[in-house]
Amino acid sequence: MTVHFIGAGPGAPDLLTLRGRDLIAASPVCLYAGSLVPQAVLAHCPPGARIINTASLSLNDIIAEIADAHDAGQDVARLHSGDLSVWSAMGEQLRRLRALQIPYTVTPGVPAFAAAAATLGAELTLPGLAQSVVLTRTSGRASAMPAGETLAAFAATGAVLAIHLSVHVLDRVLAELTPHYGSDCPVAVVWRASWPDERVARATLGTLDAAIAGQMERTAIILVGRTLGTETFETSRLYAADYDRRFRPTGTSPRFPEGV
Repeated sequence: MTVHFIGAGPGAPDLLTLRGRDLIAASPVCLYAGSLVPQAVLAHCPPGARIINTASLSLNDIIAEIADAHDAGQDVARLHSGDLSVWSAMGEQLRRLRALQIPYTVTPGVPAFAAAAATLGAELTLPGLAQSVVLTRTSGRASAMPAGETLAAFAATGAVLAIHLSVHVLDRVLAELTPHYGSDCPVAVVWRASWPDERVARATLGTLDAAIAGQMERTAIILVGRTLGTETFETSRLYAADYDRRFRPTGTSPRFPEGV
């Protein structure tokens, strides 16, 4: 028996990975985060599967369901939205499973910030503008931010910020970012990226408050940075005709001779 933690993606059911789909189909028990995982993903569960919405369950309740499945020798598909590596609460579940010596696997999923960038048609890292993306959030009731992890500290680097779970405190976000990026810095808010009811607002830090006109649902990503919506950036060397690389040797003395 194994518990398969599966990143179910940002919302669109066809953004589920093939591995995730196959694990769901092979698991007679499925625990899913009902507020964020679309019902269409559950269509992959096998006939007769026990399907449990964990939205109303405590951590103890979730572990009890997994322990029952373990005792019955049944694999479990544990579905979380997006990717499991950030803000999934997977870590505390894995800690409990390790203590109980219950085996598990982890299957990654498409993260919400990547789905939001795809909606915008944006490469977040452009030469000469930004080569780093910071995934962050503001403090919430479930998890406080460590003292050194502030929006202002991240903004001081000039990196692109993908700010999660923070649109409801937009005033605070704008106040911390504007002194570092400037009021003309491009920003976009994407609600429910990849869902049928996805919404997008493009603006600058100086105009965003008016642009979203009170739309404050928490399931939104705020993307901030100079790479958003610009055509003014350097061309990378990656595809330059004179760029000597392993798969395209160039010049009389290439660094990687052909066939090596």
